[in-house]
Amino acid sequence: MRIGFLGLGNMGTPMALHLVAAGHELSVWNRTEGRTEPLLREGAIQAGTPAEAELGADAVITMLFDDAANEDVLFGSHGLLDAMSPGLLHISCSTISAALSERLTVEHVKRGVEFVAAPVFGRPNIAQEGRLWMVLAGAEAAVERARPIVQAFSRGMTVVGKEPRQAHAVKLGGNFLISAMIHSLSESFVFAERQGIAPEIFFETVNSALFQSPLYEAYSKVMLNPPESAGAPMNLGAKDLRLFREAAASRSTNVSLADQMAEIFAEAQRMGMGGDDWAVTQYRMAQRRGVAGKINA
Repeated sequence: MRIGFLGLGNMGTPMALHLVAAGHELSVWNRTEGRTEPLLREGAIQAGTPAEAELGADAVITMLFDDAANEDVLFGSHGLLDAMSPGLLHISCSTISAALSERLTVEHVKRGVEFVAAPVFGRPNIAQEGRLWMVLAGAEAAVERARPIVQAFSRGMTVVGKEPRQAHAVKLGGNFLISAMIHSLSESFVFAERQGIAPEIFFETVNSALFQSPLYEAYSKVMLNPPESAGAPMNLGAKDLRLFREAAASRSTNVSLADQMAEIFAEAQRMGMGGDDWAVTQYRMAQRRGVAGKINA
């Protein structure tokens, strides 16, 4: 199948490489020069503009950073939307707002283009392994067209509804749960430290006794053994938390914990920690606050 792939960051690049390995023909585009090189070496074709990535394609995948990037690539000069031909399939793997997902749904219908939301769960190392979990939503026929494509870089998928916004909402809710988990782990580790208990011992005990969770285990390792480079930067976590709160507000939903965490995320960004690892930064902020919730200078 001929596929256009836009957005070759830490997640998009391994996803696109798995598509090439699965035998698909790729036309690739990225806003930052040089990020297409790994794909070009594997036989992908360089597109000069987002619109060019669509030429001759059966499907287009976007894996872009945020709403602003999606709006620029889709609606901007030489944008993708106006270049799309009726019958084309657009798979949006980006984590975007529910509001933008609703807008895109309307715009795709106008153009006769099938639109499937397919955000992913997993950090870059999981993307490299081809083991992302996909959350799909869209018209039934469009979802069935998307399935064999996203299988190339996933270990499984859940279809959550016929409205694309539903998949993006699930992604935002899931990312909130990850942040909340890291938040509770961080404060628990600080509590353990002040009780004279090594965080590693504390975690081994409660995870064995209570959770048996590989996700808790993976994030605790990141927090206690910070990686050299951020798997997911704090700015990304702050963006996703903001989108979660906006989606909640649009449906008159109170999310008090998210509101509290937003203040902590904002403080971390003011301290210049936005590019640091999401999980590591939350732990460091908890260490600064202490269990009383106060930030010490």
